[in-house]
Amino acid sequence: MPTLPAARKSARFFISYRSQDPDLSLAHNFYEALKAAGHEAFMAGESIRLGEKWPQRIDEELKLCDYFLLLLSERSATSEMVTEEVRQAKELRDGSDQHKPVILPIRVNFPWSTPLNYDLRGYLQQIQQREWNSPADTSRILQEIFSLLADGESARVGNWAIGELRDEQLFSPITPSYHPPLPVAEPELPEGQVDLASEFYIERPPIESRCYEAILQSGSLIRIKAPRQTGKTSLMARILYQASQQGYLTVPLSFQLADGRVFADLDKFLRWFCTSVGRRLKLPNQLERHWWDESDGSSKINCTAYFEEYLLAEIKQPLALGLDEVDLVFQYPEIAADFFGLLRAWHEDGKNQEIWRKLRLVVVHSTEVYIPFNFNQSPFNVGLPIALSDFSRQQVLDLALRHGLNWSYTQVEQLMAMLGGHPYLVRVALYYIARQDTTLDMLLETAPIETGLYSEHLRRHLWNLEQRPELAAAMMNVITNTNPVRLDSMQCFKLLSMGLLQQQGNDVTPRCDLYRQYFGDRLRVS
Repeated sequence: MPTLPAARKSARFFISYRSQDPDLSLAHNFYEALKAAGHEAFMAGESIRLGEKWPQRIDEELKLCDYFLLLLSERSATSEMVTEEVRQAKELRDGSDQHKPVILPIRVNFPWSTPLNYDLRGYLQQIQQREWNSPADTSRILQEIFSLLADGESARVGNWAIGELRDEQLFSPITPSYHPPLPVAEPELPEGQVDLASEFYIERPPIESRCYEAILQSGSLIRIKAPRQTGKTSLMARILYQASQQGYLTVPLSFQLADGRVFADLDKFLRWFCTSVGRRLKLPNQLERHWWDESDGSSKINCTAYFEEYLLAEIKQPLALGLDEVDLVFQYPEIAADFFGLLRAWHEDGKNQEIWRKLRLVVVHSTEVYIPFNFNQSPFNVGLPIALSDFSRQQVLDLALRHGLNWSYTQVEQLMAMLGGHPYLVRVALYYIARQDTTLDMLLETAPIETGLYSEHLRRHLWNLEQRPELAAAMMNVITNTNPVRLDSMQCFKLLSMGLLQQQGNDVTPRCDLYRQYFGDRLRVS
């Protein structure tokens, strides 16, 4: 085991892992080695005592840690809890003057050729990674960590990696299937965006056909709204693919990719936006040539000029620009009002200016827009509005058949009585039933408990609720009422965005009985 070379001081580590081997054993090895070297290490299985509230403890340890050691295996890369820990670590790092915690990802028997899920790709963009393929790698990686600590400079983390997550790995095009979908496909574990080639993407007519028509119209704007895990990004990918088939250039851009510092002011945000689009178009960065001094308040003029005089002028084909996770911009009202006003102005210019007719916009968000906009400056009251709903009974039956399950409507109704038509939850259920890892009866019996199939999904939501007591109280209010409830508008927006509620007019109910049962028990206990 390597020894620590004269570190300046001890450091605090948070080890993020999946509680299954090889993650579990490797996490233990790192935990013991770090503690033996005089550092503080947190590993949930070792550090949380019986009776202690794990959400609060995990939250505390993330805020205190200097280094976030992320073990990425095939299993942990699909774990909702691991993904949520990474999200919060990134959020803390972006908001810290010391840029802590430093995120140190290690791929555990997880080749570079295996893509990360959509969320992790965004959180780990440009963060370099190590590979672990055998116990012999443990000592090597620990030695590098110890050297990093002894150096005392977090800036050296840039040297942490055999390779880094490159643009082509982040945004490599998905090769579509050139064969008709098989009647029954191999079960496919849901991991965020559904691949273009997947036989498990369920269309919701006439949404797809309307979007495919709209994206081909000059200056078009498509607005997709739906809660988390409903299929927004998958639909956006298909819209952009249809545009590419017509010779359009396409740029998918998730605001999840932006560091927190990007949102410090409008000028910095618009510079990031222009640079990101230009980079995806493989155009050189020409900001310094086109960007005036921002002190005169010309950021929006600069951004518009950069598109009009450079990005759109340099390309010959139309550009379909997909903007995902725009809810993140809502958190910064000063930036949001100007940025979304800019999108509206570009959409209007597309009606009468040839250069702007090249631009087609797809805007994706999780809930209603809760920022007040000038009616004539908002992009959320123009274009084609698309609201994705949960799956219908027929769609769940269709998906069951694609998994090779010869189900009746009675079995579909049993599943939907627990899960509703929640696309992600339904796909998870059918995946494990098709693999014969569980049965419908067993799933329904264990779904709302801590050891059930949805334990990580439910715990992630519980963690988020317990960090926001006002949302937990609002959720409990909805759960304990048998009739629809009217909530404070901001609480309602946030819970709808999280995908925990569904609307009935101006009132809300739990999105499914799974949420009613689980949170009714856990929030009351908490």
